[in-house]
Amino acid sequence: MSLNHIRPWRNIYRRKSRQIMVGNVPVGGDAPISVQTMTNTLTTDVAGTVAQVQAAAEAGADIVRVSVPDEASARALKEIVRESPVPIVADIHFHYRRGIEAAEAGAACLRINPGNIGSEARVREVIAAARDHGCSMRIGVNAGSLEKHLLEKYGEPCPDAMVESGLEHIRILQDNDFHEFKISVKASDVFMAAAAYQQLAEATDAPIHLGITEAGGLMSGTIKSAIGLGNLLWMGIGDTIRVSLSADPVEEVKVGFEILKSLGLRHRGVNIISCPSCARQGFDVIRTVEALEKRLEHIKTPMSLSIIGCVVNGPGEALMTDVGFTGGGAGNGMVYLAGKQSHRMDNAQMIDHIVEQVEKRAAEIEAEGAAQAAE
Repeated sequence: MSLNHIRPWRNIYRRKSRQIMVGNVPVGGDAPISVQTMTNTLTTDVAGTVAQVQAAAEAGADIVRVSVPDEASARALKEIVRESPVPIVADIHFHYRRGIEAAEAGAACLRINPGNIGSEARVREVIAAARDHGCSMRIGVNAGSLEKHLLEKYGEPCPDAMVESGLEHIRILQDNDFHEFKISVKASDVFMAAAAYQQLAEATDAPIHLGITEAGGLMSGTIKSAIGLGNLLWMGIGDTIRVSLSADPVEEVKVGFEILKSLGLRHRGVNIISCPSCARQGFDVIRTVEALEKRLEHIKTPMSLSIIGCVVNGPGEALMTDVGFTGGGAGNGMVYLAGKQSHRMDNAQMIDHIVEQVEKRAAEIEAEGAAQAAE
């Protein structure tokens, strides 16, 4: 149950945007903020790419993007689309023909970069293919690949240049009576990206795809993305997100969901609240949390679990979680269920027991939801 009605400071008022469809996933309007990732396999390796798409989907990805750099990749895309459990976005750079081929192959969306796709005439051909095959499109502006005339005008990549690039391309699509598009203005610099997205949000009602491009490795990229995307999402900007990491795409999905979960914008899986541990801990908190994160990855039901080493904050945190464990003394701790003290459990058996309690509570939540839906 949401507490936002009695805690107004927790509300995020999302920017109003048009809604489009990426396959069967709505983006924009009042749709949930979707989470995307991108494969890093060779697209011509159909089996490897499909496996990566399926792993990302299992982790919660709503949409997966696949690069289409050449004609062989466009041919492979048809089989990838057929086997994918989620909509596939075709990532197109440099050659407009790849966009046409990707639309023919069944891509749900075409991502094109206005800085390198070619002339307006070629863009119009891609638009026609998207329309003919029921594709939406993403205008993907990047600070690192702006059009030459904009770099000459502004002297360097900057938010004004990025937004102008995006608006110019919006005009091309709208002049061709194509409105099923979303837009991004990405930069690796957090300040530049945030400023560009804020300007863009005021200039168009198109759905916005958020991202800090080329953010870095798992640790540094997560931090940059959390700061950049988190602040924009807090301001109500953003309809779909992709966390760009030099890491397994599954990690991008996990980080994306954690950012949304921290802001109360999406709820999926177990939200573990745990202390950093100190000399007061009654059990090995760090090892326990590491084990529980792995053991509970299969839980998709939104729920909360508190793992606190001692009684300083443990009971208070447990009052607000579905399941809780607070360290005590003499080799055991207190188990909390639905915010209330339930029973004590030996530390040696606590991990297995907590997993059992979380799985039980997840099943109860699912049953409650099914009963409500049936009423």
